[in-house]
Amino acid sequence: MGEATEQGCKREASRLTYSVRKKERGWLIIMERREPELRLFDSCEELDSCLADYVYQISEAAIRERGSFSLVLSGGDMPNRLGKLTRPPFLRTVDWSKWHVFWAEENVVPKRHPDSFYRQAQEAFISKVPILPAHVIPVSHGVPGESAANNYEFSIRQQVRKRTVPVSPSSDCPQFDLVLLTLGTHCDVASIYPNNPVLQEDSQWVAWVSSNAPRESVTITLPVINAAANVAIVASGIDVARPFFHVMMDQKPNRHLPAQLVSPKDGKLVWFADASAASFFLRGSGTTAAT
Repeated sequence: MGEATEQGCKREASRLTYSVRKKERGWLIIMERREPELRLFDSCEELDSCLADYVYQISEAAIRERGSFSLVLSGGDMPNRLGKLTRPPFLRTVDWSKWHVFWAEENVVPKRHPDSFYRQAQEAFISKVPILPAHVIPVSHGVPGESAANNYEFSIRQQVRKRTVPVSPSSDCPQFDLVLLTLGTHCDVASIYPNNPVLQEDSQWVAWVSSNAPRESVTITLPVINAAANVAIVASGIDVARPFFHVMMDQKPNRHLPAQLVSPKDGKLVWFADASAASFFLRGSGTTAAT
């Protein structure tokens, strides 16, 4: 990535100070006065590869510590990004029997509908690895959105009672081991959109999204996301360059930037961004990226 070739190079952008360190693959951006870690990559392929490595590392640590791993998937292309895990050596070395898969969001559509995030994850990832079927916890299909949200919260509570998912030490929310999110063009994450009433939801774990959103869906809420042990947000492609810029540069979180409200209380937030998504951010900070 262009100019940032020296180790520990420190730069300033607006009121945000950060340092840039070269890694074996990609760049590690250390934010000062901010909690998130930002990892930049020259291509989406490199990002996907390192994201899969990251998921593997988190899963291994969780299994060593608690004997199981809980993963929350967002919709869109997230399952495809984990393709590396469906091939050797990961296919044989991962302890898939300890994995438990949940969804951060789901469209209110039939199970076999092309827009079903369950179907997309099943085809791209879950069917290619030996995760136990009983450990795959999908959102209910074929029911109204509000019922789907209530049913899914009940399903998650059942997993908490079984201690598959522990309770956060700072709230009564479940503490998932890893929540994987994608930055959307509206600065949305999961199905949490700007100025949507769901932004203020603080009692439900899962909410029905029916207004101020592109489509009817259900989503886990911000308190659940922020209770996770680890959260990763992927920003990929030029379409999210402007939202990514605002999330990184605007200092005061607000309801217009839902992704900026992701801040795990007892966990860690890591951003994965490719050069296209980070192009405005890098341009504004005096760092260039080779695309």
